[in-house]
Amino acid sequence: MSPAAVAPPLSRTKRFVIAAVSAINDAACRSDGTVNRRLVSLLDARVAASAKPFRGVRTADVPVDLSRDLWFRLFVPSSVSDGERLPVIVFFHGGGFAFLSPDSYLFDDVCRRICRTVHAVVVSVNYRLAPEHRCPAQYEDGVHVLRFLEDGGLLYADPSAADLADLSSCFLVGDSAGGNIVHHVARRWAADADGGWKRLRLAGMVLIQPYFGGEERTEAELRLVGAPLVSVERTDWLWRAFLPEGADRDHEASNVFGPRAVEELEEALPAAMVVVGGFDPLQDWQRRYYKGLRARGKSARLVEYPEAFHSFYAFPDLKQSTVLMEEIKSFVDSHRPRKEEDRERSGGGDKHSNIEEW
Repeated sequence: MSPAAVAPPLSRTKRFVIAAVSAINDAACRSDGTVNRRLVSLLDARVAASAKPFRGVRTADVPVDLSRDLWFRLFVPSSVSDGERLPVIVFFHGGGFAFLSPDSYLFDDVCRRICRTVHAVVVSVNYRLAPEHRCPAQYEDGVHVLRFLEDGGLLYADPSAADLADLSSCFLVGDSAGGNIVHHVARRWAADADGGWKRLRLAGMVLIQPYFGGEERTEAELRLVGAPLVSVERTDWLWRAFLPEGADRDHEASNVFGPRAVEELEEALPAAMVVVGGFDPLQDWQRRYYKGLRARGKSARLVEYPEAFHSFYAFPDLKQSTVLMEEIKSFVDSHRPRKEEDRERSGGGDKHSNIEEW
């Protein structure tokens, strides 16, 4: 009997890119728990912001707190109707909490595609990285950006974008480690939703292959040894770099519904869409997260791509990557607060063949 596949069929070019990324990241993660940032920079191509629209989107970098290098890249569609208000997507990039940024080519492209497909204002957050800054620094940075938007910071930074941005229709979106950040930032917002937030309302959250874990080794982690990009050895190293000193992987930051989790979730925690790939070693943790939300009475949608590996969305030529962008649009469209006449005109609910509904 031939061994079970640990990756879908991929072109030689994709296999080479994935192998190169894995090799450089492994080499950059030192045995003493530090990251060789110079080596990482060889892999991390950066893209400057551009006020001139490119592929239908203009971009700008907006400072929030320069003392901790907290800023975001703003993505705004170039074609907007008069008087139109757009949903706001606050995006948290992946990279194991330790790598990459909003101006990395990979995430500039991903956010540009989200902006264009969903027709939304996208705020891509440059949060502090581990191990130089451990948990909960990344969650604090996320909340700080929400507070910046709540307090009208966008009006001063980019008045035309502020006119378009509908803060009452705000969504948190993140991939991998960014998906983990989405959960924890949403909970912090929801804990004070009734009293501390007047303008910014979270309407939903999208967690794309979120980075969760625990001390247990799951069936998928054991079965998918050799899968693209994610391995037990890499995730263990990154958890040690991210979690508070002395914490294990059952810390509530990683194992959110584990033995140390608080049972109750905030009432205002918004609906979630959880994306899972069939060749992702983290898939069991992601499904547990979805089930944990539902068990606690929260609205959640599970979207599965059986042939997808971790970070498949970074390759725009993959069919699943294009489908995911449309799924995000559908989720945002169906969860935006709308007037009743708009709801009637739209004709009602979505139809999906690859999702498990509430």
